[in-house]
Amino acid sequence: VDLVESGGGLVQAGQSLRLSCTASEWTFATSAAGWFREVPGKLREGVSCLSKDNNTALYRDSVKGRFTISRDNTKNTLYLQMNNLEPEDSAIYYCATSRESLCNSYRVYSVLDWGQGTQVTVSS
Repeated sequence: VDLVESGGGLVQAGQSLRLSCTASEWTFATSAAGWFREVPGKLREGVSCLSKDNNTALYRDSVKGRFTISRDNTKNTLYLQMNNLEPEDSAIYYCATSRESLCNSYRVYSVLDWGQGTQVTVSS
């Protein structure tokens, strides 16, 4: 399955962005999915996970209350609404699908597919 992210860009601190991840096949309705981010020189870190049934959305502490993960199964698309962005949020953001249906953590485990990434840069 191909995952294509979009919506990244350069914004000032306090502004918002909405990332999208569109799948080539009907996949988000059948598995948990989520977002990661990576800064050069650091490990890729989990940001948020959304369970298959949409009943569980988990977030890393630093984005709680600012980021919202959601999906539209009719469009095969996963979203990450990012509000009140901070310079520390600057990274390449990747979406991922899971072999599992539930989220045990904000980090997606058993990743099945990755997107190619979209750059988010937040200036102070």
